[in-house]
Amino acid sequence: MRTNFPMELDDLKQDLARFEHSLALFAERLGINLAEHEADHVAVRCHQFATAERWKTGLLQIGTQFSEAMINGRPICLFKLHQPLNLAGWQIDVIELPWPGEKLYRHEGWEHVEIVLRGEPETLGVRAMALLSDDALKQPGISFKTSAPKGENERLPNPTLAVTDGQTTIKFHPWRLEEIVASEQS
Repeated sequence: MRTNFPMELDDLKQDLARFEHSLALFAERLGINLAEHEADHVAVRCHQFATAERWKTGLLQIGTQFSEAMINGRPICLFKLHQPLNLAGWQIDVIELPWPGEKLYRHEGWEHVEIVLRGEPETLGVRAMALLSDDALKQPGISFKTSAPKGENERLPNPTLAVTDGQTTIKFHPWRLEEIVASEQS
Protein backbone atom coordinates (compact mmCIF):
# COMPACT_ATOMS: atom_id res chain seq x y z
CA MET A 1 0.00 0.00 0.00
CA ARG A 2 1.29 3.44 -0.93
CA THR A 3 1.48 6.35 1.47
CA ASN A 4 -1.42 8.77 1.06
CA PHE A 5 0.37 11.90 -0.18
CA PRO A 6 -1.18 15.36 0.36
CA MET A 7 -1.32 17.77 -2.60
CA GLU A 8 1.93 19.50 -1.48
CA LEU A 9 3.69 16.25 -2.41
CA ASP A 10 1.94 15.60 -5.76
CA ASP A 11 5.24 15.89 -7.65
CA LEU A 12 6.89 13.37 -5.30
CA LYS A 13 3.91 11.03 -5.63
CA GLN A 14 4.21 11.18 -9.43
CA ASP A 15 7.99 10.64 -9.26
CA LEU A 16 7.88 7.58 -6.98
CA ALA A 17 7.30 4.96 -9.70
CA ARG A 18 10.17 6.41 -11.77
CA PHE A 19 12.50 6.31 -8.77
CA GLU A 20 11.53 2.77 -7.80
CA HIS A 21 12.13 1.55 -11.37
CA SER A 22 15.43 3.44 -11.62
CA LEU A 23 16.52 2.07 -8.23
CA ALA A 24 15.74 -1.52 -9.27
CA LEU A 25 17.68 -1.15 -12.54
CA PHE A 26 20.63 0.49 -10.80
CA ALA A 27 20.76 -2.19 -8.09
CA GLU A 28 20.73 -4.84 -10.83
CA ARG A 29 23.63 -3.10 -12.59
CA LEU A 30 25.54 -3.12 -9.30
CA GLY A 31 24.70 -6.74 -8.55
CA ILE A 32 22.97 -5.85 -5.26
CA ASN A 33 19.88 -7.68 -4.08
CA LEU A 34 18.08 -4.88 -2.26
CA ALA A 35 15.87 -7.29 -0.29
CA GLU A 36 18.95 -8.64 1.50
CA HIS A 37 19.73 -5.27 3.09
CA GLU A 38 18.27 -2.93 5.71
CA ALA A 39 17.03 0.32 4.20
CA ASP A 40 17.30 3.26 6.55
CA HIS A 41 15.73 6.13 4.66
CA VAL A 42 15.00 7.64 1.30
CA ALA A 43 16.00 11.18 0.33
CA VAL A 44 14.70 13.85 -1.99
CA ARG A 45 16.47 16.72 -3.73
CA CYS A 46 15.17 20.08 -4.94
CA HIS A 47 16.56 23.26 -6.49
CA GLN A 48 14.38 25.91 -4.84
CA PHE A 49 13.72 26.90 -1.24
CA ALA A 50 10.00 27.23 -2.07
CA THR A 51 9.93 23.56 -3.13
CA ALA A 52 11.69 22.50 0.08
CA GLU A 53 9.18 24.49 2.16
CA ARG A 54 6.24 22.98 0.25
CA TRP A 55 7.60 19.46 0.68
CA LYS A 56 8.17 20.11 4.38
CA THR A 57 4.54 21.21 4.74
CA GLY A 58 3.42 18.03 2.99
CA LEU A 59 5.72 15.74 4.95
CA LEU A 60 4.42 17.20 8.22
CA GLN A 61 0.95 16.00 7.18
CA ILE A 62 2.09 12.38 6.81
CA GLY A 63 4.82 12.27 9.44
CA THR A 64 6.63 13.95 12.29
CA GLN A 65 9.82 15.95 11.95
CA PHE A 66 12.37 14.51 14.37
CA SER A 67 15.46 16.45 13.37
CA GLU A 68 16.68 19.59 11.67
CA ALA A 69 20.43 20.00 11.54
CA MET A 70 22.93 22.08 9.61
CA ILE A 71 25.05 19.66 7.61
CA ASN A 72 27.53 20.83 5.00
CA GLY A 73 26.16 24.36 5.25
CA ARG A 74 22.48 23.65 4.69
CA PRO A 75 19.52 22.53 6.77
CA ILE A 76 18.48 18.90 6.52
CA CYS A 77 15.15 17.82 7.98
CA LEU A 78 14.26 14.25 8.88
CA PHE A 79 10.69 12.98 9.01
CA LYS A 80 9.30 9.80 10.56
CA LEU A 81 6.27 8.75 8.52
CA HIS A 82 3.06 7.72 10.25
CA GLN A 83 2.70 4.96 7.63
CA PRO A 84 5.84 3.49 6.01
CA LEU A 85 6.50 4.04 2.34
CA ASN A 86 6.55 0.80 0.35
CA LEU A 87 9.59 1.09 -1.90
CA ALA A 88 11.41 -1.74 -3.68
CA GLY A 89 10.03 -4.29 -1.22
CA TRP A 90 11.13 -2.23 1.78
CA GLN A 91 8.94 -0.49 4.34
CA ILE A 92 10.77 2.83 4.75
CA ASP A 93 9.54 5.18 7.46
CA VAL A 94 12.14 7.98 7.32
CA ILE A 95 12.46 10.67 4.64
CA GLU A 96 15.41 13.06 4.43
CA LEU A 97 14.71 16.54 3.06
CA PRO A 98 17.78 18.71 2.49
CA TRP A 99 17.35 22.35 1.53
CA PRO A 100 19.01 23.31 -1.76
CA GLY A 101 22.76 23.72 -1.64
CA GLU A 102 25.39 24.78 -4.14
CA LYS A 103 25.09 21.57 -6.17
CA LEU A 104 22.21 21.41 -8.63
CA TYR A 105 20.89 17.91 -9.18
CA ARG A 106 19.73 16.72 -12.60
CA HIS A 107 16.34 15.83 -11.24
CA GLU A 108 14.05 17.23 -8.56
CA GLY A 109 12.39 14.42 -6.65
CA TRP A 110 13.48 11.14 -5.09
CA GLU A 111 17.27 10.87 -5.28
CA HIS A 112 18.77 8.19 -3.07
CA VAL A 113 18.17 5.40 -0.63
CA GLU A 114 20.54 4.64 2.25
CA ILE A 115 21.33 1.12 3.33
CA VAL A 116 22.59 0.34 6.82
CA LEU A 117 25.69 -1.87 6.92
CA ARG A 118 26.23 -2.65 10.57
CA GLY A 119 29.84 -2.97 11.64
CA GLU A 120 32.94 -0.94 12.32
CA PRO A 121 32.67 2.52 10.75
CA GLU A 122 36.32 2.31 9.65
CA THR A 123 35.57 -0.67 7.39
CA LEU A 124 32.32 0.63 5.86
CA GLY A 125 33.81 1.39 2.44
CA VAL A 126 35.45 -2.01 2.13
CA ARG A 127 32.30 -3.82 3.25
CA ALA A 128 30.08 -1.82 0.89
CA MET A 129 32.38 -2.31 -2.11
CA ALA A 130 32.44 -6.06 -1.43
CA LEU A 131 28.67 -6.13 -2.05
CA LEU A 132 29.09 -4.88 -5.61
CA SER A 133 29.69 -7.20 -8.53
CA ASP A 134 33.07 -7.07 -10.28
CA ASP A 135 31.26 -5.84 -13.40
CA ALA A 136 29.78 -2.89 -11.48
CA LEU A 137 33.25 -1.58 -10.71
CA LYS A 138 34.11 -1.46 -14.43
CA GLN A 139 30.94 0.11 -15.80
CA PRO A 140 31.18 3.58 -17.33
CA GLY A 141 29.06 6.25 -15.71
CA ILE A 142 29.14 4.77 -12.22
CA SER A 143 31.00 6.80 -9.63
CA PHE A 144 31.82 6.41 -5.96
CA LYS A 145 32.16 9.05 -3.27
CA THR A 146 33.06 8.74 0.38
CA SER A 147 32.05 11.35 2.91
CA ALA A 148 31.47 11.77 6.62
CA PRO A 149 28.52 14.14 7.08
CA LYS A 150 28.25 15.35 10.64
CA GLY A 151 25.73 17.34 12.61
CA GLU A 152 26.86 19.69 15.36
CA ASN A 153 26.33 17.34 18.32
CA GLU A 154 26.62 13.92 16.69
CA ARG A 155 28.64 11.45 18.68
CA LEU A 156 28.53 8.49 16.29
CA PRO A 157 30.93 8.47 13.34
CA ASN A 158 28.87 8.37 10.16
CA PRO A 159 31.04 7.55 7.17
CA THR A 160 29.09 7.14 3.94
CA LEU A 161 29.86 5.50 0.63
CA ALA A 162 27.69 6.76 -2.22
CA VAL A 163 27.42 4.85 -5.48
CA THR A 164 25.69 6.72 -8.30
CA ASP A 165 25.01 6.70 -12.00
CA GLY A 166 24.31 10.45 -11.87
CA GLN A 167 20.55 10.03 -11.51
CA THR A 168 19.99 7.38 -8.85
CA THR A 169 22.19 6.88 -5.81
CA ILE A 170 22.55 4.11 -3.27
CA LYS A 171 24.40 5.09 -0.11
CA PHE A 172 25.77 2.90 2.65
CA HIS A 173 26.40 3.89 6.25
CA PRO A 174 26.82 2.06 9.57
CA TRP A 175 23.92 3.57 11.55
CA ARG A 176 20.26 4.40 11.16
CA LEU A 177 19.62 8.15 11.12
CA GLU A 178 17.43 7.77 14.19
CA GLU A 179 20.44 6.33 16.07
CA ILE A 180 22.61 9.25 14.97
CA VAL A 181 20.01 11.81 16.06
CA ALA A 182 19.63 9.99 19.40
CA SER A 183 23.42 10.24 19.89
CA GLU A 184 23.06 14.03 19.73
CA GLN A 185 20.79 14.02 22.78
CA SER A 186 22.83 11.72 25.01
